[in-house]
Amino acid sequence: MTDTAAGSDPVIDVRGLVKRFGKKTVVDGFSIRVERGEIYGFLGPNGSGKTTTIRMLCGLLTPDAGEGTCLGLDIRTQSAAIKRQVGYMTQKFSFWEDLSIRENLDFVARMYGLPDRRRRVGDALDRLGLAERQAQLAGELSGGWKQRLALAACILHEPKLLLLDEPTAGVDPKARREFWDEIHALAETGLTVLVSTHYMDEAERCHRIAYLAYGKLMTHGTVDEVVAGSGLHTVAVSAPHLGRVAAELEGRPGVEMVAAFGTRLHVSGTDRAALDAALAPWAERADVRVEPTGPTLEDVFIHLMNRSTDNFR
Repeated sequence: MTDTAAGSDPVIDVRGLVKRFGKKTVVDGFSIRVERGEIYGFLGPNGSGKTTTIRMLCGLLTPDAGEGTCLGLDIRTQSAAIKRQVGYMTQKFSFWEDLSIRENLDFVARMYGLPDRRRRVGDALDRLGLAERQAQLAGELSGGWKQRLALAACILHEPKLLLLDEPTAGVDPKARREFWDEIHALAETGLTVLVSTHYMDEAERCHRIAYLAYGKLMTHGTVDEVVAGSGLHTVAVSAPHLGRVAAELEGRPGVEMVAAFGTRLHVSGTDRAALDAALAPWAERADVRVEPTGPTLEDVFIHLMNRSTDNFR
C-alpha cells in the first residue's frame, strides 16, 4: 500500500450495516474500515452477503440500518456523489460483443461525458496491453482479454475506488496473475480496491481480507492474522491408502476436518491435545508420517463455514 499514513482518513468507515430482503437478513451488523490504497478481499460461501455488503459500502445499495462514510461522503445521503468516483467490474461480461475494443471504450467514455476522450481511451488501451487488439470485436476475445477490456472500462473515468465482483471466474491462471499484477500497480497509485473472490490464492494477494458467512462478519485482518486467530491446528499425514486413513479419522474426538491435499491429508481441530491423541496410533506406524503444519487459508475458510449457520434454510 502507498500513501496510507497512521491516523489518515479512511476511504471506507462503516458501522452496524444491516440489509434485509423480505424476512431474510442478508447482512447483519457489518462494520469495517478500509484505508487508501488497500486491496481488501471479501470471502465467504455463496449467499454470504459479500456482493450486498460491497454495494452498500459504496452507495449502490441503501442499508436498512447502520451508518458510515465512503470517500469522505455519507453512504446514505451522498450516494450519487460516491457512485461518480467508483469503478465497478461485474462477474458477467457486460460489454457489446459486436463492437471493437476501442469502440466499447469510446462508448463508455461518452456515457461518462469524459473530456479529452480520445486520449483517455488511448491511455487505457496502452495500460492494459490492448492497443494492438483495439480493432478486434469484443465477442471474439478470450476470457482473459475480455477481463482486460472490462478493467480498462472501469478505470476510464479515473475512479478513487474500484469494486471487483468475482473478477477472474473462468479465466486461466496466467491471465489471472497478470490481472492481479495490474490491480497491485493501480493500488500503488492510491486506488482502493474491494474484491469478492472464492479463490484462496487471490485472497492471499489482498492486503487484508474479511470473511462473511450468511450475513455476519466472522473475522477480518491480514491473511496471517486471520489464520493465526482461527484457533485451528493442522497436522499433515502421509500414508498409503489415504482414503482409508481419512475414513478412519473422520469423526474422532478432536478431529474436526480431514481434507486431501495431493499425497497428504490435512487433519485439523481446535483442541490440540485431542487432535494429537486422535493421531497418536497413526504416528506410531512406520509407513505413516505425521507432522505439524500451519493451517492454510482454505482450512480456515472451511472451518469458519462449518461454524456458521445458513440463514436461508
